Amino acid sequence: MVCDGLDINGDPMTRNIGFISTRFAGTDGVSLEASKWAQVLSEAGHACFWLAGELDRAPEVSWLVPEAHFKHEKNQWINARVFGRKSRKSNVTDTIHAVKVLIKVAIEEFIEQFRIDMLIVENALTIPMHIPLGVALTEIIAERQIPTIAHHHDFHWERTRFSVNAADDYLRMAFPPKLNSLEHVVINSAGQEELALRTGASSVVIPNVLDFDHEVTVDPVQSALFRRSMGLNPEDKVILQPTRIVQRKGIEHAIELVKHLEDPAYKLVISHEAGDEGFEYADWLKSHAREHGVDLRLFDMQVGDPFNGGGRNGSYTLWDIYPHADFITYPSLYEGFGNAFLEAIYFKKPLLINRYAIFVRDIEPKGFDLIVMDGFLTDRNVQSVRRVLESVERREQMVTHNFNIAKRYYSYSVLRHALDMLIFNFFGVEGGARQC
Repeated sequence: MVCDGLDINGDPMTRNIGFISTRFAGTDGVSLEASKWAQVLSEAGHACFWLAGELDRAPEVSWLVPEAHFKHEKNQWINARVFGRKSRKSNVTDTIHAVKVLIKVAIEEFIEQFRIDMLIVENALTIPMHIPLGVALTEIIAERQIPTIAHHHDFHWERTRFSVNAADDYLRMAFPPKLNSLEHVVINSAGQEELALRTGASSVVIPNVLDFDHEVTVDPVQSALFRRSMGLNPEDKVILQPTRIVQRKGIEHAIELVKHLEDPAYKLVISHEAGDEGFEYADWLKSHAREHGVDLRLFDMQVGDPFNGGGRNGSYTLWDIYPHADFITYPSLYEGFGNAFLEAIYFKKPLLINRYAIFVRDIEPKGFDLIVMDGFLTDRNVQSVRRVLESVERREQMVTHNFNIAKRYYSYSVLRHALDMLIFNFFGVEGGARQC
C-alpha cells in the first residue's frame, strides 16, 4: 500500500512554504486566514515562512521588507497617482519599476534563504493595494515556475475605489496573473465565476474556516483583564461588533439595535481599532451613538491574532473578547466571506446578520438559525434579539444548531483536504497529503 505524503523510503515528505503579502499582523481577515492555513500545514509537517511589509510572526521564520507594506510612503505616492485618474506620467511608471526591482530582489533572497519549495500569496495578486509587489511576484513566478497558490480574498473589480485607474496594464498583468505554475483559490462561488469570466482562469473555492473539531480555550485571567480595561461592570450586557471600523461593516445598524433595546445595561463594544481606511467613519459613529443615547465602547489597542501566539506582551486577542459577548452584531453591507460570522458560531454566540450577497449565496442555504436583516433593521428584528437575550432555552437551541452546521462545512478538515489536493497537484504523491 502506498501512503500519500511519503517518499520511496516511507519517510514523510515536507515542504518549505513561503507566505507572502503586504501585511501579516493583527486580525484582518487575510492575516487570520493565513495563520489558519499555516497551522494546518504545520500540523502536516510542512515548514512555514513569512515575507511582508509588517510582521508579527517569529523572527526566525520572518523576512521583513518594509517597502512591501501597502502603507509605505513610496507605495502611497504611487497609488495617489494611478487611482482615480485615467492617465499616469512616466515618472510614476519609473517609480513602480524601481520599487518592483527592490522587492523582487528581497523575494529572491527570501526564497533562497529559506529554500522555499512553494509560495502562498495572500491577496497580493488579487487587490492592487501594492502594484510593485504584485508585478514582482508575477515575474518571479513566471521566471522560476515555482509552485504557487494565489489565495484571493477580494478582487479589484469588487471595489469601486479601483474602478477608475491609470494602471490597467498592471491590473491585467498581475491582479491576478494567469501562469502555468499558479493555482487560484477563492473564498466564495461568486469570486470563482467572476475570475473565470474575466480572465479565463479556473479556481478552487476554499471558504474561511475554524477549528470546530476542538473546543475553544480561553485564558480567564486575560479575559477578565479585558473586561476591566473596557470599564464594564458585572451587570453590564455586551453587544459585540467584532469587526474593523470601516463603512462597509454597517456599524450604524448595531447602534440602532442597541438604541431600540432601550436598556442602559446593554453596551456596544467594537473590538478592533480604526485607521485602516481613515478615522472619519469612527468619529461619525461616536457622534451617532451619542445622539441616540447608546453607550459605545471603542477598543483602542491592537487586537492580537489568536492563531499565531497573540496575546504576548500583555496584548489581547479576539479569544479574550468573545467570551464576554451576550450577543453579536454583524450588519455588514459587503463581505468576501465573513470571519466574524464563523467566530460567533465558534464561540456559540447568537447573532444578527445582514444578508450581504455572499451570505445569501454561499452561507444562508446551509440552514443556520440566525436573526437576519435585509438592508435595514425592523421591529421584528429587535423583538427577535430581545427574545434571544431573555431566553436561555432559545439561545442554547440556536447556538448548538449553528455550531453543528459550521462543523460540517467550515472546519479545519475541509481546509486540510483542499490543501492536500492542491499540493498533490504540484508535487504528486511524494509531496501531497500526509494521510494514508
